[in-house]
Amino acid sequence: MAEAAPQPLSLPSGLLELCALLGAPQDKLRGLEQATHTRGVRSLSSLEPEVLSVFVPPFTSREDGPAAGAGCGTLGKGRLRSFRKRREKPRAEPSRDLQGHRQRPDSEDVSIPGGVDLLALPQLCFPGGVCAAWEPQEDHVHFLVLTDVCGNRTYGVVAQYHRPLHDEYCFYSGKTRWELLGPSAGPAGCFVPFAVCVVSRFPYYTALKDCLSCLLTHLKLCKDFEVDNHIKDFAARLSLIPSPPPGPLHLVFNMKPLQVVFPSRADPESPIIDLDLHLPLLCFRPDKVLQILTCLLTEQRIVFFSSDWALLTLVAECFMVYLHPLQWPHTFVPILSRHMLDFVMAPTSFLMGCHLDHFEEVSKEADGLVLIDIDRGSVTGPKTPDGSLGIPEVPLAAAQAFIQRVQSLQLHRELHLAHRSASTDLNEGRARRRAWQQTLNCRVQHVALHLLVSIFREVKNHLNYEHRVFNSEEFLKTRAPGDQPFYRQVLDTYMFHSFLKARLSRTMDAFARMDRDTRPEEDREDGVLISPRRPTVEKMALRKPPALPLAQRRMVVSMPNLHDIVPPEPPPRNLSLRVTGTSDGRGRSLALHVAPKSTYTFKIPEIHFPLVRQCVQAYYADFAGLLSKAMGLLGPDSSLLLARYFYLRGVVHLMQGQLLGALLDFQNLYKTDLGIFPADLVKGTMAALSTAERAQAERTPELKRLVTEVLDRPGDAPKADDAVKNFELPKRHMQLEDFVQRVQESGIVKDADVIGRLFAALTVGQQKQIDPETFKDFYTCWKETEAEAQEVSLPSLVMDHLDKNECVYKLSSSVKTSRGVGKIAMTQKRLFLLTEGRPGYVEISTFRNIEEVRSTTVAFLLLRIPTLKIKTVSKKEVFEANLKSECDLWHLMVKEMWAGRKLADDHKDPQFVQQALTNALLMDAVVGALQSPRAIHAASKLSHFDRMRTEMPLAVPKTTAETLKHKINPSAGETAPRAVDALLYTPGHLDPAEKAEDAHPKLWCALGEGEVIVFDASSWTVHRHCFRVGSSRVNCMVMADQSQVWLGSEDAVIYIINVHSAACNKQLTEHRAAVTGLAAAPAGGGPSEVYSCSADGTVLAWDASRLRVTRRFQLPCGGLSATSLHGGHLWCCAGSSIVEVTAQGALRQELRIDGGRGGAQASFLGLQLLPEQEQLWAACVGRSEVYIWSLGDLAQPPEIVHLPDCSEVSCMIRVKRQIWVGGRGPCQGRSWGKIYVLDVNRRTVAKELLAHADCVRTLCSAEDRYVLSGAGPEEGKVAIWKVE
Repeated sequence: MAEAAPQPLSLPSGLLELCALLGAPQDKLRGLEQATHTRGVRSLSSLEPEVLSVFVPPFTSREDGPAAGAGCGTLGKGRLRSFRKRREKPRAEPSRDLQGHRQRPDSEDVSIPGGVDLLALPQLCFPGGVCAAWEPQEDHVHFLVLTDVCGNRTYGVVAQYHRPLHDEYCFYSGKTRWELLGPSAGPAGCFVPFAVCVVSRFPYYTALKDCLSCLLTHLKLCKDFEVDNHIKDFAARLSLIPSPPPGPLHLVFNMKPLQVVFPSRADPESPIIDLDLHLPLLCFRPDKVLQILTCLLTEQRIVFFSSDWALLTLVAECFMVYLHPLQWPHTFVPILSRHMLDFVMAPTSFLMGCHLDHFEEVSKEADGLVLIDIDRGSVTGPKTPDGSLGIPEVPLAAAQAFIQRVQSLQLHRELHLAHRSASTDLNEGRARRRAWQQTLNCRVQHVALHLLVSIFREVKNHLNYEHRVFNSEEFLKTRAPGDQPFYRQVLDTYMFHSFLKARLSRTMDAFARMDRDTRPEEDREDGVLISPRRPTVEKMALRKPPALPLAQRRMVVSMPNLHDIVPPEPPPRNLSLRVTGTSDGRGRSLALHVAPKSTYTFKIPEIHFPLVRQCVQAYYADFAGLLSKAMGLLGPDSSLLLARYFYLRGVVHLMQGQLLGALLDFQNLYKTDLGIFPADLVKGTMAALSTAERAQAERTPELKRLVTEVLDRPGDAPKADDAVKNFELPKRHMQLEDFVQRVQESGIVKDADVIGRLFAALTVGQQKQIDPETFKDFYTCWKETEAEAQEVSLPSLVMDHLDKNECVYKLSSSVKTSRGVGKIAMTQKRLFLLTEGRPGYVEISTFRNIEEVRSTTVAFLLLRIPTLKIKTVSKKEVFEANLKSECDLWHLMVKEMWAGRKLADDHKDPQFVQQALTNALLMDAVVGALQSPRAIHAASKLSHFDRMRTEMPLAVPKTTAETLKHKINPSAGETAPRAVDALLYTPGHLDPAEKAEDAHPKLWCALGEGEVIVFDASSWTVHRHCFRVGSSRVNCMVMADQSQVWLGSEDAVIYIINVHSAACNKQLTEHRAAVTGLAAAPAGGGPSEVYSCSADGTVLAWDASRLRVTRRFQLPCGGLSATSLHGGHLWCCAGSSIVEVTAQGALRQELRIDGGRGGAQASFLGLQLLPEQEQLWAACVGRSEVYIWSLGDLAQPPEIVHLPDCSEVSCMIRVKRQIWVGGRGPCQGRSWGKIYVLDVNRRTVAKELLAHADCVRTLCSAEDRYVLSGAGPEEGKVAIWKVE
């Protein structure tokens, strides 16, 4: 049976999509030629351009036939190479191709890439028309952006040049002028323009301009019949140059005489930057740049004007880069020819460009346009009734910071390089210019991105990620009144909607990275967004106006001599263009010291002609050889650069038809940088494999998993709905499930248990459903309270008594108290009195010092006034406040906060205070919403911690309280807690490459479904929020090579995270079953070898620096669940046995344990080796004992240590001379997570610690000073224990 033909593979295209020669048609030139012979004719009419020749890759000749296709016959669909327009020639002679074969003189059909309209191309290449000239003209270059019907963009660079109409070799005739016109012809005097257009899928404006400049030097000197061949050779060269992958590697090609650099994009999401980003800053003042950016953000109808066609595209593209990562989603035509001016009448948003000559015409014909004159630096547009420009202003603070940063940029290279010696080498001088421009581009991007972050940073505070909801109304309420017109327009745009989608998907793009890196310190300390949000004392102090100077305060009392008052002088304005340093008046430098990332170059080999198959294959062989040589010179720490070489070599192997070699190179991207893995290209390569090649791939260990993933994976799952909903109040009655979702969408609280208690409170005494009016009243009360708290302004004297992170959450009415008249204020830490009259501070009590809280009444005349009494530990006097109608609510709130503080102190968990605070504020909102006698009873349903304290008191054992130091919650801010599957502590200051602020010790927490969160272990605040490594449970973690954290996952992959960047761009995929154990072998200065084991019994030894498997062996017992390294030997838990094997996999010894309960065979879950005591400690799944063997004689039965009140053991570690065992056991009538600390010498339980409300899932040690334990999904917290 014949083998089915493999599917054709669509290869990654090179830089070139199409190259065309354009100019005036032959018959028009003949008429012009005749006119020039008429004496006295000095005016030349404009000519209509057309496409003369088109060149489209591939350029290997069809006559190569089977030979050409032998190596890569299935790799792509062949396309015809070129066509030339049919021409009438006096003595026609068939043209010849690159190999000298005759071609048909007629025009040939050619497959034109999508997005290139050959009918419109002449107008775009000659937007001002084809105008012959009497004098020689300079060459001109301009740039095009072409868009197809699907919105895909291609980019064109057009070089116009002039040739004399009468020359020794006339351009079109094929014969000399003297042959056609005879000896009576006069001297040449007319110059005719032609254009060469290069179209690419990539915006290489500068590089292609350089390439065309080199081409023009040849075209001006060549003869007529040589022109097409020169352009064809030029196009063939470009078609063989691959586009560089994202990252630090740029490609260099020798175009003779220039070395042309093709830069790569910084990362897969970033645009290619191959232009001067400071051009708009030279053309417009900073405030005008802000106006233009506002027009883009509000999606206006925008038209750029300039007398220079090139500037239209370059300036427009610069603004597109300024918007990154936002993307302009509308029509983008930066150049309109004179025949396309009607395009500006389009009713939808667009960005277009016209010649300045058409400014008046366009401004008269079209209404509502924003007209931007690049030459004059002006912006005009629709006017408001008062005559001002109808464009909203950028938020003031962001605009001021942007202008100051722009003014700090060094935009003039001549001033920067005045002290440098002149370069005597052309390419060296160009390299200097490129380096300066790269640095400036980086800083300009940083300034623009900082502006976007300043404008949109607080959007995230009004997002609900679980239900993909944005509360636009609440966001607008938090904006300054002067900024609201800007935000109202921006929030309704397509661009902002796409921005919201990316935020809700937690996309880690340039915006998210800068937002993270520039986050204020107090937000970093909070780690996660804490609801409810209130301004801290520190923020209040920052927003308070500065105190009046002494002179101004004196003016209030009496009018002094005016000359005695000297107003403060503003910093002197720098009238020079040279920027030496700028500050904001407070000593803070505004100059941007943003160094661009290091870049590298790779020189592409020479391309030899004629372009027959043998020459092309020789070029690819040279290319692959140079890449292999460069890879051999790299050190083990150069994985970023190595990944780019693998990518390029894979592409070259594809072009050679070596599909398996290409797949091996792409597979290596898993170990070097998975971020540039070409998934679609690999999938296509797999589909193009023949049966024999596929069988060979499945026999290759490195490719077997890749083949399985690509070919055995089911079709793409339907795309999840990523729509963004705007928050709306409900319009129908809600049951509990719907109510939970609505409250979470509102942003009030996320915890489902808390919302359940709120539901019970709002439905007291009625049917268990909530009507829309009740929800609206509750929501309004909550938001009003939140808004009032934002307006609280405390006197400086009061703020001096509070901590900088304290917030005022509740203020009472003005009441009479035992310590004066004033308002009672509640923070998360204390109660205090804001005295009236002369504002002052009177401490009532911290919640920690409260001894008793009572609600009572006192007699006043004939009335009984409700009074709140608070007794404190440190004061004998009882504080009394006549709170009247507010008394019962304050009584509930203070008791809840007191109970939360006590639980926080007992359990060393500050989150209890935050939870109690949320409960108290929900009580306040419930009382305000219900406004009925049952309101206080309803609010009492939220007294969760007070009820726990009185009805279900849990006495924390003394040993636990003394050993426990702190608790943190990795699931804070989530709707429900998640299990802590694995923990790893990494010390700080391990690598000089790490930033000083990031060089603290870290705690890595692996949560459910492959999510990892990183804490700063010096302060226990969040260092990196959740990022995902796969979607399966993480079983184990280890630190390797001082800069990597390895995570073994249930999906059989080892994920590698960079310690410094917390980025996971590498994967090891050699295992075929769940990775269950990792062990690092120290060697010299640090671990250099890592062992990994999987559930199928496979053990792999890795070179940690090069990520290569050095040894591989299979244990016959299978079921590996843990591994430990000692003395160069591996000890592994393998089901019902423990085995010792050598580093080469030779079995040394094996021990088993007798069946236990009911005779069932035990399964080991972990082991610890104590070589000093010659002991092996182990635990089994589902058992409550620890087994101890003597290493001297494993045949002897083990000693058994029974753990009191233990149901099962789940994990164990060794710390100093102790074994810490985590598990589960009963306590006070319910099951708790427990930790047992065993003394190694006495082999007894030294401590029994009540650790968590759920089973202890994992344990890790922090420098043998602390032990950290992670709980199951019922609690989901991490506890830090002191080691004695």
